[in-house]
Amino acid sequence: MQIQPYLFFEGRCEEALEFYKKTLGAKVDVVMHYKDAPKDAQPTAEQCGGMAPPLDKVMHAAFRVGETQVLASDGMASGKADFKGFGLSVSVADKAEAERTFKALGDGGQVTMPMSETFFANAFGMVTDRFGITWMVIAPKPM
Repeated sequence: MQIQPYLFFEGRCEEALEFYKKTLGAKVDVVMHYKDAPKDAQPTAEQCGGMAPPLDKVMHAAFRVGETQVLASDGMASGKADFKGFGLSVSVADKAEAERTFKALGDGGQVTMPMSETFFANAFGMVTDRFGITWMVIAPKPM
């Protein structure tokens, strides 16, 4: 069994993929747009609660950060991404990498807990990126 996060960017998926490539070194495995689906498999407004997704938006994408695969989509491209009740944690090798990653993810976002040393980490901080995803960046102390 495997659990994979599936993030719905509501119209900003391609922008998010480029951002994570730049900030986290993400590798994009696949990007499928709604228009790429076979004609008989494209979602209709009736199937989607009265609103058909724009054909130029991302139906499904997969990208990797390190060994973790993350799935993503534009969803219905409503423009109202609402990432609440969870965060993503990224563990890095050392304090310098933690600070670099934290700063990069925070570009256009908001720091919710400044980077600092804690009893469990050489560096730990929380930031919400420009897409509304909360990230916990940690350079753990050896336990």
